[in-house]
Amino acid sequence: MKSQRGVTLVGMVVVCIVIVIVAIGGLKIAPAYIEYFKVKKAVVGIAQTNPGGTVGDVRRAFQMRAAIDDIDVIGPNDLEVTKEGNEVVVSASYSKRIPLFANISVVIDFSASSNN
Repeated sequence: MKSQRGVTLVGMVVVCIVIVIVAIGGLKIAPAYIEYFKVKKAVVGIAQTNPGGTVGDVRRAFQMRAAIDDIDVIGPNDLEVTKEGNEVVVSASYSKRIPLFANISVVIDFSASSNN
């Protein structure tokens, strides 16, 4: 007796549903990572252009850059500004909750720093 091989209709439907769920999740999560990379770029750029700046200088620079780059997940007061040796280290940490569907959400913790 020969065995048949192949995908059943139910198997094909399940595979399609999984692909759609993964695609929708990816499309909803991608903007959060794009936003994180904008924050990271701003933090690194500010630290490089203000190596001897004060905390106020760094926060004003971030506020101007945030207006240009449309960063609204954090504000200038959310930045942590420290000094390591003679250079300014700027870092920011925040969480982003992304609703996927029904009562299922994804929470991602982001942390950007100018020294790594």
